[in-house]
Amino acid sequence: MITTDICIIGAGPVGLFAVFEAGLLKMRCHLIDALPQVGGQLSEIYPQKPIYDIPGYPAINAQTLVDNLMEQISSFNPGFTLGERVEGLDRQTDGSYIVTTNEGTAVHCQVVVIAGGLGCFEPRKPEIINLERFEGKGVAYMVKNPEQLRDRRVVLAGGGDSALDWAVFLADVASEVTLVHRSDTFRGAPDSAEKVFNLANQGRINLVLQSNITSINGNGHLQEVSITAKDKTVTTLAADHLIPLFGLTPKLGPIADWGLTIDKSAIHVDTTDYSTNVERIYAIGDINTYPGKLKLILCGFHEAALMCQSAFRYVHPDQKLSFKYTTVNGVPTF
Repeated sequence: MITTDICIIGAGPVGLFAVFEAGLLKMRCHLIDALPQVGGQLSEIYPQKPIYDIPGYPAINAQTLVDNLMEQISSFNPGFTLGERVEGLDRQTDGSYIVTTNEGTAVHCQVVVIAGGLGCFEPRKPEIINLERFEGKGVAYMVKNPEQLRDRRVVLAGGGDSALDWAVFLADVASEVTLVHRSDTFRGAPDSAEKVFNLANQGRINLVLQSNITSINGNGHLQEVSITAKDKTVTTLAADHLIPLFGLTPKLGPIADWGLTIDKSAIHVDTTDYSTNVERIYAIGDINTYPGKLKLILCGFHEAALMCQSAFRYVHPDQKLSFKYTTVNGVPTF
């Protein structure tokens, strides 16, 4: 039995930052993640993707952000159970919980924090003829190593932040970048959209709007992409790689059976402290929902900070959320 103060389900960036906030309040954490490494989506799906909305960093590589978060929490010595999926949750008579995994690992904790990102997820696949036939043969749903795309002809499909960010990044890597979007406006950040339009005006990427990729072909490997415009005209492009970026389909898994209030595969929370309807269970990051919710990493960081302030009363019920200290040679000692 592993004993800790807070059991965090999910070792993505928000879960990792929660360890830091908890550590400042003298609370110990143990993290469980089904993936074999920390970092969540950042490490698993796009470790080399640049992120532009982290305060203090004009741009930071996704894996570098994960590495920095790990360095930040190292002094708090969190525990990790990786490559195991949470299966069970049993409330004890004193209000605490025992969390169990599919491998039999058991964690006794005072508070459970669900920071599972989108939960178990899989990419949304568009309806494109021959799409699955070329998976792993030019078709991929994420960019793990952009160097594999260097000097190659790359077609991106989508209108969200990932499609925009990769179009900007790959303009300096691939020999040719084409971004295909079914509309003439983008769902992503306006600044990213402006960068894409500027690159298109400079001739550094091809921007194909109000169009859909309808079929792909090749001889053992992807060779061409057929694009159908709104007026039904069809254009065929030579391509080495196709990367459809239409988001992920979330699945909560066993968490959905814990009596939590669920809204469209997300957990409803109270924005006062990001608590759920079940006492001592919190949800932070992309896995929660509330009016005005934005699925941004920095919003998850904010949620983690407020969550820890609230969880303190369960971990240290006899203490107030304040600390007295004295100074030794000018250094504060708590």
